[in-house]
Amino acid sequence: MTIELYTWNTPNGRKISVALEEMGLPYHVTPIDITKGAQFAPEFLKISPNNKIPAIVDPDGPGGKPVSVFESGAILLYLAEKTGKFLPRDLGARIPVYEWLMFQMGGFGPMPGQVHHFLGLQSEEDRRYGLDRYMKETRRLYGVMDRRLGGRDWFADELSIADFAIVGWVWRHERHKVDLADFPNVKRWYEAMMARPGVARGFEVPLS
Repeated sequence: MTIELYTWNTPNGRKISVALEEMGLPYHVTPIDITKGAQFAPEFLKISPNNKIPAIVDPDGPGGKPVSVFESGAILLYLAEKTGKFLPRDLGARIPVYEWLMFQMGGFGPMPGQVHHFLGLQSEEDRRYGLDRYMKETRRLYGVMDRRLGGRDWFADELSIADFAIVGWVWRHERHKVDLADFPNVKRWYEAMMARPGVARGFEVPLS
């Protein structure tokens, strides 16, 4: 059965289309134009109580009943559990997946997101303060990732939902004012991720 993906052209939205493609799950895209406030529509609120994209509706949820899931990290975990893909069965092997998924959710997302926000301000004084603060932290997080990827292909022991979570934000590195040449391990990982057919297809969704 086809999963309904409610999404828009953002890093968090990309996470889910990438995961769905990599997992080989059939899905249909319903664009939620956040530039026009579509995320505040009452019908979308029923699916996403926080008025944020992405969200999904799976008509074949637990027990064969429809289920809606919001928050990108929760969606990734749900899809991984549903398919048995990109989340190791062994608890010990799951630990780095959980760690790096939470790293993205708690740090490498909120911090670059602040950079996006301050870049959009008109006051040069406000922009200068915010950008200095959040660009430093964003670069620190790139450094954390670069060290982690030294001598390894993926953030965990194998390709996982943690990689899907992070790639959508590294995709915005130019907007973060980050040159990936400064973080060669991240650059190598990112190029390998973007060369994957499933990731490439995921980045084509949505087209808007």
